[in-house]
Amino acid sequence: MKIRLVNAGVFTPVDELEETLTVPAEGFYWIDADVEDLELLQPLYNLHDLAVEDCLSEEDQRPKIEIYESHYFIVVNSIRFDDEEIFLRALNVFLGRHFIITVTKQKIHELRVLKPILWEQEVSEPDRFLYLLIDLVVDNYFSVGDRIEARIEKLEEDILMHTKKSHLSEIIGLRSEILWLKKMLGPQKEVINTLNKKDLRLIDDQLQKYFSDIYENAVKISETFETYRDLMGNLREAYQSSIANRANEIMRVFTAITTIFMPLTVITGIYGMNFDNMPELHTRYGYYGVIAVMATLGCGMLFIFRKKEWL
Repeated sequence: MKIRLVNAGVFTPVDELEETLTVPAEGFYWIDADVEDLELLQPLYNLHDLAVEDCLSEEDQRPKIEIYESHYFIVVNSIRFDDEEIFLRALNVFLGRHFIITVTKQKIHELRVLKPILWEQEVSEPDRFLYLLIDLVVDNYFSVGDRIEARIEKLEEDILMHTKKSHLSEIIGLRSEILWLKKMLGPQKEVINTLNKKDLRLIDDQLQKYFSDIYENAVKISETFETYRDLMGNLREAYQSSIANRANEIMRVFTAITTIFMPLTVITGIYGMNFDNMPELHTRYGYYGVIAVMATLGCGMLFIFRKKEWL
């Protein structure tokens, strides 16, 4: 657990947790905690039992906002994409009048990026901290969306150039992740919309209007992932079409080969009959003549097929 006094974007470490119970003359306290620290924080800050239970739960938490007498409890999902799988990591925030507590189970990229922004904008209020944090979380969805789009384009190119069976599992896996992600974006939009429209005494009225911009970005992200879902459907159709075309190509080659060898089979069948009185049977160069005719016939048919673009 790290405790800092934030004033005008400047961080001052605080050693004693009890010191944060007193309202500072300027700035606010930021407590960056792990879930194990809640046992100590709950009685000091009178954190609601249900909020603490949500933080400790092993199940994925839906984004939400709970309003209690002395603080707000907000859950948003930070996104991470490692080119193989999409991860959502819960970011739990307790917002008070003179403090903000962030509780996470894993490292959250946005919290690390936020520090220089707080210094640059000389932040001294916990509600503005919350605004900048959620803004970073939402903006990160755009960068992940760009990487997903690039992966879709590459997958489409690979399918068109050289279709593999593994492509189908990639399509199904990525489409499932996009659908799951879009489902989780719905509650997150509602949280941001609540921060934008509802009368909240712990958030400044002037600052509250800025949440509308974040909400618009959240709507754009949701629409973008809806488009990605449609693209994955088109990609699956392209895969099936490519497989069908490939099967048709193989069948066309097999058909051409069968057609070429059909007259040759007739000739070999005739000369394979067990009769003594057959043309060229006792001729010195009869065997070579028949081979030459067969080769000429096969090459001639192959030439005709290629000229007509059947092969």
